[in-house]
Amino acid sequence: MENEDVKKALTTKSKRARIEQRGRFISFVCIALIVFVVGAIFYFVASKGLSTFFVDKINVFDFLFGTVWNPSATGPDGKPLVGALPMILGSFMVTFLSAIVATPFAIGAAVFMTEISPTKGQKFLQPVIELLVGIPSVVYGFIGLTVIVPFIRSIFGGTGFGILSGTFVLFVMILPTVTTMTVDTLKSVPRHYREASLALGGTRWQTIYKVVLRAAIPGILTAVVFGMARAFGEALAIQMVIGNAALMPAGLTTPASTLTSILTMGIGNTIMGTVENNVLWSLALILLFMSLVFNILIRYIGKKGDITNG
Repeated sequence: MENEDVKKALTTKSKRARIEQRGRFISFVCIALIVFVVGAIFYFVASKGLSTFFVDKINVFDFLFGTVWNPSATGPDGKPLVGALPMILGSFMVTFLSAIVATPFAIGAAVFMTEISPTKGQKFLQPVIELLVGIPSVVYGFIGLTVIVPFIRSIFGGTGFGILSGTFVLFVMILPTVTTMTVDTLKSVPRHYREASLALGGTRWQTIYKVVLRAAIPGILTAVVFGMARAFGEALAIQMVIGNAALMPAGLTTPASTLTSILTMGIGNTIMGTVENNVLWSLALILLFMSLVFNILIRYIGKKGDITNG
């Protein structure tokens, strides 16, 4: 009888083991649900976006490298005029330009908050950054429409709408993201890096420039890529200041368009299953693909630049 009691006690799961098993099951269900939702989104967008090429028989190269966007009209070959290159170029231009403008400001603010004056920096700059994060996109767009567009018009002439106006709006929008991630990166640089540099006779500025910033380059690049991903997918604010002209960008101060601006303007005015609707889903597929590219870049930079792995 005692042997049976001992055997039962050893084979029966304890309360903690049962709780842990339930926790693992709940975690697995949540992860499986997330994977299913993401997969469903990919399948839905891909099935709609690829209809342009498999159902409507539009050439992929004509779509990606064509310069005329007028889905309701047809060209000499009888195919709809769905050249997406103007929007693709517009998206990349405002993304890269806003990242180029935002990066020096973000690094400067992060260095001040972590290396020069951590106390005052955290006290004054941190609330400002948090405030910028909380402002809705429509407010940025409205400010750009009422302040930046007239300013560009008075300096450069023209309408004021264009890539330059979009760059300034996106610069302010991605600045908090890049700054916050850069601050975290600089804080993660081991303290003994700074101590070793100072012990060897390096000044504070030499330590910041040649040691801290160089050690944090992978993290800073990750922050910049995150900011670019944020800028590439922005829709409402950029739509209000870029001009929404589906034309090849002739300059920084001429009206242009992005993938998101054309999508938000046209998706509600088309009928599901038509060529006009399918090509908009193809633009959405490009956006989805670019989000994957940005995430792959972030993971690659993170692996290469892991300080703990040398």
